Amino acid sequence: MTKSELTQEQQDRAVRLMLAYLCIATESEASLIRKVEILDKFDLLDREIATVCGCTTRAVATARLRRKRHVK
Repeated sequence: MTKSELTQEQQDRAVRLMLAYLCIATESEASLIRKVEILDKFDLLDREIATVCGCTTRAVATARLRRKRHVK
């Protein structure tokens, strides 16, 4: 991977993170489970989702697990 490709990848991730913040801003009253569900569509890492939601990565994993239990 060349330096310019890495830069483009970083730029793409930054754009996804910015869009994630904007989406969550409109969902301020939503539960963490709902926020994680929305942010998973942006292909973000758990730590990035945790940053956007203001929680820990463990809380993100727990929210996913709770969602899976309720979907069945």
